[in-house]
Amino acid sequence: MPLRRLKRAATLEEQTEAIALSDSTQPTDDSASSASSASESEEEAGSSGEEEEEEEEASVASFAELGVQPWLVDALSAMAIRKPTEIQRACIPPALKGRTIIGGARTGSGKTAAFAVPILQKLAEDPYGVFAVILTPTRELAFQIADQFDALGKGVNLKLCVTVGGIDMMKQALELARRPHIIIGTPGRLADHIQSSAGAVHLKRVQFLVLDEADRLLTPSFAPDLSVIMDSLPRDRQTMLYTATLTEAIMALQNTEQGEQGKGEPSKPFVYRCDTGVATVATLQQRYLLIPSQVREIVTKARSIIVFCNHCKTAQVLRTMLTELGISCAALHSLLSQRARLASLSQFKGRQTRVLIVTDVGSRGLDIPTVDLVINYDVPQDPADYIHRVGRTARAGRSGAAVTIMSEKDVQLVLAIEEHVGVKMDELKVPEDLVVDSLKHVSAAKRLAVMVGGVCVCARRTGS
Repeated sequence: MPLRRLKRAATLEEQTEAIALSDSTQPTDDSASSASSASESEEEAGSSGEEEEEEEEASVASFAELGVQPWLVDALSAMAIRKPTEIQRACIPPALKGRTIIGGARTGSGKTAAFAVPILQKLAEDPYGVFAVILTPTRELAFQIADQFDALGKGVNLKLCVTVGGIDMMKQALELARRPHIIIGTPGRLADHIQSSAGAVHLKRVQFLVLDEADRLLTPSFAPDLSVIMDSLPRDRQTMLYTATLTEAIMALQNTEQGEQGKGEPSKPFVYRCDTGVATVATLQQRYLLIPSQVREIVTKARSIIVFCNHCKTAQVLRTMLTELGISCAALHSLLSQRARLASLSQFKGRQTRVLIVTDVGSRGLDIPTVDLVINYDVPQDPADYIHRVGRTARAGRSGAAVTIMSEKDVQLVLAIEEHVGVKMDELKVPEDLVVDSLKHVSAAKRLAVMVGGVCVCARRTGS
């Protein structure tokens, strides 16, 4: 086996052990063929049953029909969520029965409610101690999930604790000591709390573990922190993994077995993958703008949008440039303090600023209904990142548009994105006169922004 494939297999094995869905072992090479044939016959035998289940799920028109309690249905209605989406129809019933869930669906399809509703309904039956742990790869997504839980959980006096980096650790420790019902956070900070002292975090009664954006969490960078967290959780728990991208590391878990919550009977995880022949929603208009790389900045004079950059420095320079041009904007990237990041997000949500300039820390999970345009100022290197970026608009059935600015150097990247997404982008035409008229002002603003950005970088390095 080549070294690259060997390393990849080892990573998948480590992640499977970290999630600890079961103690079951995989078949050896000698028995692989017989196990494969047995699996094929089982799939054939159960195919008709699965088709019938899908037809029944498609006919479900309300949350009440899924088994959701009236108080939760009312809470959902108060948030203007009245009809379950495909991922919710498929995953809420088995989650309420205690099944391990692996769910894959496009961004903006309602994955958060798919795990929040079963957790809150079960919590209402026994609201004591730390009931659920929800892990996310980014701080902003953690806060957004907390907002949704807070809105849905008012009927049970829900206590939440968000544990992410960039915020006073002592304050978080005091909140954890009060044993909140739900802990939502990033793996690194929660692992820090667990390792800080014995008994700092009480996780022995946890009933649910959720990995949101599981494709990002099940990577080597998060593995050490996940291992610390998994060792502190009881094995008799219910695990739910949700993602827009079902990777090999996630699918490797579908053949493991685990007893249903409250039962000793082993069963394989319930796996549901929404139809993702096209990786983006039909209500999203996708276009590209081919321009020379030296005049890329001109097209940023636009309506209220989210602009994605590949680097923090680019985001900061672009923010300074747009401010100089009189365009109200805010930035969100990892060089900012957590307080500044939350302030920028709050300003954009409240429509105090027209433009939010972000790196990929904002590409996952941000749900801002007013966003109707996403611009890729830099073409993402990974097609999967493109899917998450453009998923910030055209959410929950709304319309939206995405424009990817490309130069002659980015053609292959755009072609790879089109192949991965399954959609050909249309070219966006911009009047040349508009570009020429703006060039002088934009170029002057860019020179100032680059100079200011360089001064800021030097100040950070010297600590002044």
